[in-house]
Amino acid sequence: MDILHTAALAVIGLIALLHLYILWLEMFAWTSRGPNVFKSLPVDLFPATKTLAANQGLYNGFLAAGLIWSLLISDPAWQRNVAYFFLGCVAVAGLYGAATAGRRILFVQTLPALLALVLLFLSK
Repeated sequence: MDILHTAALAVIGLIALLHLYILWLEMFAWTSRGPNVFKSLPVDLFPATKTLAANQGLYNGFLAAGLIWSLLISDPAWQRNVAYFFLGCVAVAGLYGAATAGRRILFVQTLPALLALVLLFLSK
């Protein structure tokens, strides 16, 4: 395994951790921690959107699960393909989020996914 592949796996792991955090925030801490994280939103919005946030959190959990799965696959070709798929999903979700919710998502979600994709591609 070369240094680029190791770096790609490390970035994938960090992205998976980010999505586990988002899962926790949106599914279990939306009304308690959400107002502190999303200060621009009115506080009364959080109880009303708890179910919607939990649904989004579940989808973030699926992204985390797929990325973690890619780290556990021993066959190099399958590992790469599964990682490509889930990193692509993260990047697209980040682009959509940046276009509809806020540009910060581009830097927090999309760019790390693109970095991991490039590292993975270059590690061939």
